[in-house]
Amino acid sequence: MTKAMTGRFVRVTAADGHAFRTYVSEPAGEARGAVIVLQEIFGINHHIRAVTDRIAAEGYRGFAPDLFARGGRDIELGYEAADGAEGRRIRMAIPLEATMADMAATLALARQNEPVAVIGFCWGGSLAYLAACRLAGLNAAIGYYGGMIVDHIDEKPQCPVELHFGRNDPHIPLAGVARIHKAYPMMPIHLYEAGHGFHCDERKDFDAPSAAIAWQRSMTFLNEHMHS
Repeated sequence: MTKAMTGRFVRVTAADGHAFRTYVSEPAGEARGAVIVLQEIFGINHHIRAVTDRIAAEGYRGFAPDLFARGGRDIELGYEAADGAEGRRIRMAIPLEATMADMAATLALARQNEPVAVIGFCWGGSLAYLAACRLAGLNAAIGYYGGMIVDHIDEKPQCPVELHFGRNDPHIPLAGVARIHKAYPMMPIHLYEAGHGFHCDERKDFDAPSAAIAWQRSMTFLNEHMHS
């Protein structure tokens, strides 16, 4: 059964004047901080909004910026092969610097005298690492199966980072994960008996046990580092 969404869309404007929508979900009580949810290559679709609502249920204010808005209006893709091809096309057409500007604008919105973290999946997992390296003011960053991280390991995170990968991910070789661990031996990097996208319950690669453990670890990591 499709979960009902509990958040709302707000308009955010980046430093270069680009305006985009951001899905915001509020906790029931006083917020313990804010968490920015960084999308896969499928837009801020139903799954990403559901994750943002789940963040709110954990007591954090959730923000999911539409990082595909520079490529088209209100793009929300599914998980078929054609969706993946279209998502990759859109991602490649958007300069990384522009995406970082949109993330910075969301961070400015999220920071209301409270701690802020980022959590990202797939493309967003890589962006979470880059946010830790390039954006000031983050308390923590969590990345799930980010394939571009290994290409940026010379960039050093400025906040605590936790990473999650599937051992059977055909897109991210374990040799690359080993390189990240060698570069940052103190960084918590967790491996699961799963493939790519194992956290998404709308994908065929969903692995419920791995997803449950990864989420528990992520929340523990957030709770440890989300302090002023």
